Amino acid sequence: MSKKLKKNLVRILVTAAVLVILHVIPAKGLIQFLLYLIPYAIISYDILRKAWKGIINRQPLDENLLMAIATIGAFALAVWGRGDYTEAIAVMLFYQVGEWFQAYAVGKSRRNISELMDIRPDYANVERDGALVKVDPDEVEPGTVIIVQPGEKIPIDGVVVEGTSSLDCAALTGESLPRDAAPGMDVVSGCINLSGLLKIRTTKDFGESTVSKILDLVENASSAKSKSEDFITKFARIYTPVVVGSALLLAFVPPLVRLAMGISPEWSDWIYRALTFLVISCPCALVISIPLTFFAGLGGASRQGVLIKGSNYLETLSKTDCVVFDKTGTLTQGVFEVSRIETAGPLSEDELLKLAAHAECASSHPISLSLQKACQERCGCAVDRTRVSDIKEQSGHGVCAVVDGKNVSVGNEKLMRSLGITPSAVKETGTIVHIAVDGQYGGCIVISDRLRDSSAEAIKALRKSGVRRTVMLTGDAASVAEEVAAQLKIDEVHSELLPSGKVEMVEKLIRERGSSGTLAFAGDGINDAPVLTRADVGIAMGAMGSDAAIEAADVVLMHDDPMGISKAIRIARKCMRIVYENIWFAIGIKLICLILGALGMASMWLAIFADVGVMILAVLNAMRALFSTRGLTLFVH
Repeated sequence: MSKKLKKNLVRILVTAAVLVILHVIPAKGLIQFLLYLIPYAIISYDILRKAWKGIINRQPLDENLLMAIATIGAFALAVWGRGDYTEAIAVMLFYQVGEWFQAYAVGKSRRNISELMDIRPDYANVERDGALVKVDPDEVEPGTVIIVQPGEKIPIDGVVVEGTSSLDCAALTGESLPRDAAPGMDVVSGCINLSGLLKIRTTKDFGESTVSKILDLVENASSAKSKSEDFITKFARIYTPVVVGSALLLAFVPPLVRLAMGISPEWSDWIYRALTFLVISCPCALVISIPLTFFAGLGGASRQGVLIKGSNYLETLSKTDCVVFDKTGTLTQGVFEVSRIETAGPLSEDELLKLAAHAECASSHPISLSLQKACQERCGCAVDRTRVSDIKEQSGHGVCAVVDGKNVSVGNEKLMRSLGITPSAVKETGTIVHIAVDGQYGGCIVISDRLRDSSAEAIKALRKSGVRRTVMLTGDAASVAEEVAAQLKIDEVHSELLPSGKVEMVEKLIRERGSSGTLAFAGDGINDAPVLTRADVGIAMGAMGSDAAIEAADVVLMHDDPMGISKAIRIARKCMRIVYENIWFAIGIKLICLILGALGMASMWLAIFADVGVMILAVLNAMRALFSTRGLTLFVH
């Protein structure tokens, strides 16, 4: 608890104690007024100061002015003999109790977000003249070798050049299981080195590193407001002057009408009703609890490695009833391995593999990398780029290149047919890479990808969370796509799609859906940036270190587990459920009490409940977003 919270709690307890004491002191008249003025001053001085500043700054119509008018008026009525000093103090006392709960809830959210902020590195170790020197990460240029000792954070993205260790990535992914680091492996900033000393060659500037992008994303998330928050802001802007005007009319019009009719005006009764009306009308419950709920949801999600770029995306995500998946790297591990080589000519299996690997040497596609890796492991030779020339990549088809003077074409069946070659039919499931040499069919290589262990459970979890339709899009052959879809029980699959085809398919699905629900697309964030941008909600999977994911997606999952998609949807739905509960509860209770107050059937004590009581209940309800939902722990520390 912060010092300010402790101070306010002391004020509340002291005021309550003084009120109890004053009830047993038999004082009247001026002495009673002065005695009750003491607890009122203790509990309300900051509200009165804020109300005065609002008047000076020409922005007076807020809850501070409403509370100041109502309580000062109640004090005046007590002096007049129409009311009770205790009522005036109780209004401010319980209002401060509600403010305390709100400050406590926001403080708890901020502390959890600040724990995420702890991933920000303070320095980087650079070796100079045989000694380690701590420098500002901003001063480290790409290509510099930095040293990360056990217990230190990795300050900048890079590649391990020396040393082995385990890395704690919990602050980024929410996962407690450490990841191994060894020479040649990519590592991202924000992870903590647990054991051995690591030498890392940086690959980015600090400002472009993963940790900087994540921190910027989290810090700016609250600036993107949801429709519900915008509604509450506009509502309060119109609502407050309307109720102040209504209270003035209630205080003066009926007495003047009665006076004109020759009836006693009963000024004190109507002013009391107007003050009660003002207390009831204070929009604190809505203005405080709605943003607090979104803030709690965003902070809680980030602690679980689910980064949502704003409450507007949180609200859209809560309406998701159709999830579209990319296959490779999302539902599958994206780790391709050569499982079979089939020749159809004079070339041996190893020769065919070498030609295919060399032709694909300029590509970073997972299939190309798997061919190069298999060439290294199976043939014992690395790819020599000097042997390759005239590389031409045909998007969605394959690659043509000259290898050792031979025209080599490597790709799918479409590429072969475009060259006038009829490829062999292969029944084995997997990605089939056909190879042609000097215009003659040379054979094919079968490359297989493995499903993620949690993919099947992720699809089940989505259905349990209310998603009615699942779709898979892939550029793979129909046989491969259909087998994966059958294993995972996905409702619909579209295969052999080019990147532009995926965008078109998502647009078609959105048109089919109309205004019912929203469509989320989950992809690996590198090759799927156009689709992530086009979907109602773009979810980037396993995006640690992926600039494309962080830029294009609305939701970034900082791990490789598709279970995070249902986790994000559950968080969003719980937050929105709390938001709607608070909106209907607060507006409903206030409307009832406002009518009763205007009719003179509500006392100041009912007004206290309608204002402060409703605010406390709404804030307590909003605080539920800080805790677990169906076993999902958001804030437990």
